[in-house]
Amino acid sequence: MSERIIFNYLLLAWFILAIVTFVILSYRAAPYGRHFRAGWGPAVNNKLGWVVMEAVSPLVFAACFVLGSRTESITALVFLAMWQFHYLHRAFIYPLGLRDSGRRMPVVVMATAILFNAINAYLNGRYLFTFSGGYGSEWLSDKRFIAGVGLFIIGFSINRIADQVLRTLRQPGESSYKISHHRLYRWVSSPNYLGEIVTWLGWALATWSLPGLAFAVWTMANLVPRARAHHAWYHRYFPDYPPERKALLPKLW
Repeated sequence: MSERIIFNYLLLAWFILAIVTFVILSYRAAPYGRHFRAGWGPAVNNKLGWVVMEAVSPLVFAACFVLGSRTESITALVFLAMWQFHYLHRAFIYPLGLRDSGRRMPVVVMATAILFNAINAYLNGRYLFTFSGGYGSEWLSDKRFIAGVGLFIIGFSINRIADQVLRTLRQPGESSYKISHHRLYRWVSSPNYLGEIVTWLGWALATWSLPGLAFAVWTMANLVPRARAHHAWYHRYFPDYPPERKALLPKLW
């Protein structure tokens, strides 16, 4: 069986597994962060867990570029830069800025994330740099690419602003949760998740690929239920939580 056939089966399974994950997470939040629960086995420092599990993605994607046969165009370099820009920040800058002293992440969660990031980076990188047939420089002027990159930048910016607002809520050494009333937090409980979803919807549009779409579907399957769980958590632990604030989409949901 050729790698391309295996790739196609894996991609199909990836879509199906995303739907299954959405159903599971709709009933039970993943046990890390504020939803950490005992009984999930050994745990590691939260910052260490973030670095280890997220670093896999830029490494695998870079390997796909190095080993790829369709990497000669400027468009391939732009896709590489977009992915690495996001994940180098996610793996090394974001976790080191967390003010969550003492928080733990179950090893099983970290291992699951490592597996996800490896497969996801392989599907996207292998398709873009080998199986796609290549993207010519003319793709840079295509409306789908331009709109997708615009969404990618907007989503990344929303995510960064939201993370910065959360970070400034705590003083160094503090780990308690607080309510923010700044920027997009005035309207939704999880603007950082909204930004992440917009980012990968932009990626799916810019690459116009099934692996890109699968990543966007996975992002929503993971973060839509988590945003809802966060929203319910805030209402449960903060009696004065703003009743007009939505979970993920301003004025809608």
